[in-house]
Amino acid sequence: MDTTSGTSTGSRTPTSTRTGTETAPDTAGLHGVRHLPGEATYERARTGYQRAHAHRPEFVLAAADADDVRAAIEHAAAHGTSVTTQIGGHGLAAALEGGVLVDLSALRTVEIDPAARTARVGGGATWQDVLDAAAPHGLAPLSGSSPHVGAVPYTLGGGFGLLGRRHGYAADHVRAFDLATGDGRTRRAEPAASDELDRELFWALRGGGAGGGIVTAMEIDLVEAGEVYGGCLYADLDAVPDALDRWRRWTSTVPDDVTSGVAMLVFPDVAGVPEELRGRHVVQVQVCVADPDGEHHVAALRETLPAVRDTMARWALRDSGAMFEEPERPHAYRSRAVTVRELDPRALARLTKAAGPAAPAMCVVGLRHLGGAFARRPRHPSTVAHRDAGYLLSVLSPVRPTSEATEAEVRALHAELLAPFEEEVLGTCLPFSFGPATAEEVRGAFTSADAVRLTRVRAAVDPDAVVLPNHPLSPE
Repeated sequence: MDTTSGTSTGSRTPTSTRTGTETAPDTAGLHGVRHLPGEATYERARTGYQRAHAHRPEFVLAAADADDVRAAIEHAAAHGTSVTTQIGGHGLAAALEGGVLVDLSALRTVEIDPAARTARVGGGATWQDVLDAAAPHGLAPLSGSSPHVGAVPYTLGGGFGLLGRRHGYAADHVRAFDLATGDGRTRRAEPAASDELDRELFWALRGGGAGGGIVTAMEIDLVEAGEVYGGCLYADLDAVPDALDRWRRWTSTVPDDVTSGVAMLVFPDVAGVPEELRGRHVVQVQVCVADPDGEHHVAALRETLPAVRDTMARWALRDSGAMFEEPERPHAYRSRAVTVRELDPRALARLTKAAGPAAPAMCVVGLRHLGGAFARRPRHPSTVAHRDAGYLLSVLSPVRPTSEATEAEVRALHAELLAPFEEEVLGTCLPFSFGPATAEEVRGAFTSADAVRLTRVRAAVDPDAVVLPNHPLSPE
């Protein structure tokens, strides 16, 4: 899921000019189209997939190019306000109040170099844009299971892709970033940049967030991939109460070609839910095998996990958005996520019971198998931490207005669910932590040394904290 760009700290007050009896924003020096509150285009731009809250900017600037993005940052700095952007809005944690929201939807160009197996991806492009452009060449990006999220923000968070155990994090395959930073400059961050700060930005942006700026384009490696084998196995937890542990044991036997995860939830008994899942406490095992003829890797899983629904098949990667049958309707939700060394079977049993039908609020438990190429060190060091983690664990709950659960109730439930895993926790996983996080939780996503280094890089490129942070970071 994508996140709102921005990583610096600070708060600002928007500035307006008065025209007659109406208050209108001062937009002198901006060339992009401006959209004001009350306009349909304003509402579409500020409202994303996350509906727990939304940006409320003074105006939306529809950027036509990188110069418009830089001008928006300069405008915000000159008027003592903030600037940010969003594409899908899945990971929105900090909403903009006042200031400038930059709409990057016009920056969706994707250029493929088949010979070099690379892509230049515009800052507003989704992974579906990249998949569609790369597929005719037998190539694919290291995208995730929701290709309608933004390619750039996904990558800035590290990127846990469908082919991750074979190829590693999406961030490991970036060649360069073009961005506008909070100091009003345009920069190219790459490992061979002549400016040391641009080299530091290349390190910081791969896994550390936007780093005090807005990325307008990135250049990435592609991999040879057209089809995969994958889909879902659904099992009824009343019939297989130890399903999570059965999946855990199976993951210890699979090669790096197999990337998998689990979603555990209670399906509502309502129309629209498949009959075999209605009203049941279900575990959904999600599998993607890098080999389209990889059905044999799933045979042992099928044997140990009797399925009430089986969607395993060959899939074209460009159609991967349907592979795991994820919800597409926007809603309000909160989550916490951590990386862990191992999964204790006793903790998994407690988790299954505590997140089941008797839980005080609905909770979707997520597990992802890491290891493989996720554990390998990239050619160029990055901020992605906890590479020795065996698994990713997340807990997500709908909140008001999607459900009756309050933020406080959900926070308490999530703390209870994660407590049995505390001894194995390595740190926070921010890309799957949807909602405000404490300073300690944000620092926990990085090593102590990297947290200090990141704050220095961000302060260097955004000294006045113009770019709104999604997860503010400060060293201890």
